Amino acid sequence: MSAASAPTVGRTVDWDFAATVARKLVRPTPPVTEYTRRQAIEQLSEAARRSEGPVREVTGLVEGATITEARIVDRREWVTAASQSMRVMTGGDGGEPSGFLTRRITGAQTGAVLAFVSSGILGQYDPFAAGSGGQERSDPGNGSGNGSGPGELLLVYPNVIAVERTLRVQPADFRLWVCLHEVTHRVQFRANPWLADHMSQALAVLTDDATQDAGAVVGRLSEFVRDRRNGVDAEPNAEGILGLMRAIQSEPQRAALDQLLVLGTLLEGHADHVMDAVGPAVVPTVATIRRRFNDRRQRKQPPLQRVVRALLGFDAKMSQYTRGKAFVDDVVSKVGMERFNVVWTGPETLPLPAEVDEPQRWIDRVL
Repeated sequence: MSAASAPTVGRTVDWDFAATVARKLVRPTPPVTEYTRRQAIEQLSEAARRSEGPVREVTGLVEGATITEARIVDRREWVTAASQSMRVMTGGDGGEPSGFLTRRITGAQTGAVLAFVSSGILGQYDPFAAGSGGQERSDPGNGSGNGSGPGELLLVYPNVIAVERTLRVQPADFRLWVCLHEVTHRVQFRANPWLADHMSQALAVLTDDATQDAGAVVGRLSEFVRDRRNGVDAEPNAEGILGLMRAIQSEPQRAALDQLLVLGTLLEGHADHVMDAVGPAVVPTVATIRRRFNDRRQRKQPPLQRVVRALLGFDAKMSQYTRGKAFVDDVVSKVGMERFNVVWTGPETLPLPAEVDEPQRWIDRVL
């Protein structure tokens, strides 16, 4: 991606201030003994290593690289890493920053969002992280690591402990199950390096407002409001938020948003498919974990939390898991994993938005 096409929105955020705010706002973690903390960290590290082989075998995606260590972090360490990654993704490291006050305000807003997200995320593969530079890990859980090369796998151990307690599942099995999902993302990106560039290019278009005409934006927003006037939702939902976003976007930005949504749906659905395909062989209680985890996803939230989740796109994320897994399940059942892997050839073989819910259309077009 050229410098000219790099995202510009990142320069309107004070990312260091965002991380500082987020660390102050992070909710306290569930109380655990030092023994439980150390055990969770050690088991997650081992589970991430154990997951790589089965994931490569089931997916057929062999990256050829050595298996790198996951980075086991707490909530505050996660928001620090996430803010740095977002700085890179949104072009915050280059060019002239905007005014001090504007950057502080947007930094505070971004920090509040990161703090909210930090209490729910179990793990994340960050393809934009610079890597840990081969440092030795002196204390698992202190934010250090010994991976090499770009990309980093983060596992948020306090959240894993909290969820496994809520679900009342076997901790060791649940930790391995979580790692199967997140390691699949690492394999996806490292076996297909073009994926990160594809995401970056779409983000560049999505966050570039230099060509936006204010009058055109207002006109599209007014049209959106008129269209929905007779059917206004009682509260924000995934469809409503996406509709509002599209209303204020240019055509190239809408196309970029579609690209990111489809790619996210594929990546999450593929990871869910893999974790269940691998699961029975290595996770004895996988059926119980999946059933209780799905019940948790579908549990009705308090009104305020539903509003926040909708605004942050959590509902859309849940849809990605469900629709993406159905797509992958259907295609793999019909043509096998080897032929399904044609999907990773390049942007042109990714499913189109209409094909996600009609997998046969993707098979007919691509295979």
